[in-house]
Amino acid sequence: MVLLAGLGFDAGSFEGFAEKLVTHYRVYAISRRGFGASSVPPPAEDNYSARRLADDVLAVMGALKIVKPILVGHSIAGEELSSIGIRYPDKVAGLVYLDAGYPYAYYDPAVSKPDIMIDSSLVRAEINALYSPLPTPARKATLKTLVERDLPRFEQDLAEMQKQVSSLPDDTPTPPDTAQNRAAAAVIRGVEAQGGVKCPVLAIFAVPHNFARIDDAAERARQIEQDRANVGRQVDDFQRGNPQARVVRIANADHFIFKSNEADVLREIDVFAAGLK
Repeated sequence: MVLLAGLGFDAGSFEGFAEKLVTHYRVYAISRRGFGASSVPPPAEDNYSARRLADDVLAVMGALKIVKPILVGHSIAGEELSSIGIRYPDKVAGLVYLDAGYPYAYYDPAVSKPDIMIDSSLVRAEINALYSPLPTPARKATLKTLVERDLPRFEQDLAEMQKQVSSLPDDTPTPPDTAQNRAAAAVIRGVEAQGGVKCPVLAIFAVPHNFARIDDAAERARQIEQDRANVGRQVDDFQRGNPQARVVRIANADHFIFKSNEADVLREIDVFAAGLK
């Protein structure tokens, strides 16, 4: 079993949880490039794209001679799971998404809720394609998709971002310019639109997430209902794109669902693993 951490974290984020797994599995945890003790390549998108990060996981598996493991990913590690599950499904026994099946892991531009990370990636790729030697039919198709689908969705994303940013005070602190923050930004820029995978899947979602930290009851109720609607839509999208997946919804769990609901997650993983061939 190979564990992949969320954005901004390293293999150490699974401390405590991994120890519960070693009674049944041989467990490894990987710190992606840019984090922990791993190397820190320059923060260009090509160095931190979903495909590049997934290839790193495959390289570690090859170096350690790990054959057909269960990959378990938290949060943005869902993009690495999906990249491997789409391109190299025969290299894994199955994939476990721990609150990780969000747009960076599955996105259908035709029906999914607009997402600025993915939509900006699509728009950049299409604009770059227009400045390459494309055959005329491909150029026409790319322009049609860009103008009729992806640019309008991206405009929706920007309008929503403008609304959020306009409410921030001008003296809001700027994130520190650290190597880790630059790597994290490159990971976000490197997300890709990914479809359904071709292997067994367990996806555990927090729906809705835990908002107990909000003291105001009315605001807490509003956030819960908004989260239930937004995450619920993504869960439905993920299930539709991965019909073979076992999708588990846990109410009022934290994003670090393997910590807030450890017993539930361990039980679901054991059941999933027992059913793999």
